[in-house]
Amino acid sequence: MTIAVTTPTGHVGSRVVRLLLQAGVRPRVLVRDPARLDADTRARVDVRRGDLTDGTYVREATAGARTVFWVDPTPHTHPEPIDTSERTGAHIAAAARSGDVARVVLLSSIGAERRHGAGHVDGLARIEEQLDASGADVLHLRCGYFFSNLLLDLDGLARGVLTTPFDPGMPMAWVDPRDIGDVVAARLLNDDWHGRTVQAVHGPEDLTFAGVAGILTEALGRTIRLETVSEDALRAQLRDAGLPSGAVEGIVGMSAGMRGLVPEQPRDLLTTTPTSLGAWAYETLRPLLAVRA
Repeated sequence: MTIAVTTPTGHVGSRVVRLLLQAGVRPRVLVRDPARLDADTRARVDVRRGDLTDGTYVREATAGARTVFWVDPTPHTHPEPIDTSERTGAHIAAAARSGDVARVVLLSSIGAERRHGAGHVDGLARIEEQLDASGADVLHLRCGYFFSNLLLDLDGLARGVLTTPFDPGMPMAWVDPRDIGDVVAARLLNDDWHGRTVQAVHGPEDLTFAGVAGILTEALGRTIRLETVSEDALRAQLRDAGLPSGAVEGIVGMSAGMRGLVPEQPRDLLTTTPTSLGAWAYETLRPLLAVRA
């Protein structure tokens, strides 16, 4: 069994690699900078160094792998995030179509089912469509809002402010990336699924941003006040930060695209993961903010 893992140093990928190693599998990791892997991990994995935007590299690095875990590497700050996601995803779809890869597990997102109108998530929708047409066995994991997105504004949280363009009263699925990694590893190690499969990863409960502020207040031992911004205000902030217009619309579009969304997959035994936001915040956020006090 050969399993290839992309973005092995990310929040999800690093968890997947660790679990595969603990299961006795030596994964093949596709990584731009092997130095970002810790020494113990580097010694236990098959490193293929390169850039996922390079189609030749992707074909060569995945050739002969039965299963590939594909994470779109396109940053939200890219000038053309949706088109770039599609072009990059075409490389793994080509490998699957040619038979070089038998199965692909895609890290997708809630909102991809809309196909259009969800900002950068539309890029994941296009990758889903490419993989669906490849003839390979494909699994689309449509994940909720990552707890780790909160790490993007540590300065704001240190000031006691949680800022969002989302409707503060809209329930959303929130999930720990480590729990996503658990689901990914289980699926990679299971040879029994075939065809096209979609599975959501919702986390333990749907949360509103207002509720998140309350959870963070308790877990962090400091008052966290929710501050909402309009989409136009968010656009202005992102432009002032120097982001190109394509990146701005890709980011703003994600919040707009989630408005009123009912995920295609309901919350059930298969889509619900265990780690609560409060537990994650106490373990992960609290120490980071303590050094900023």
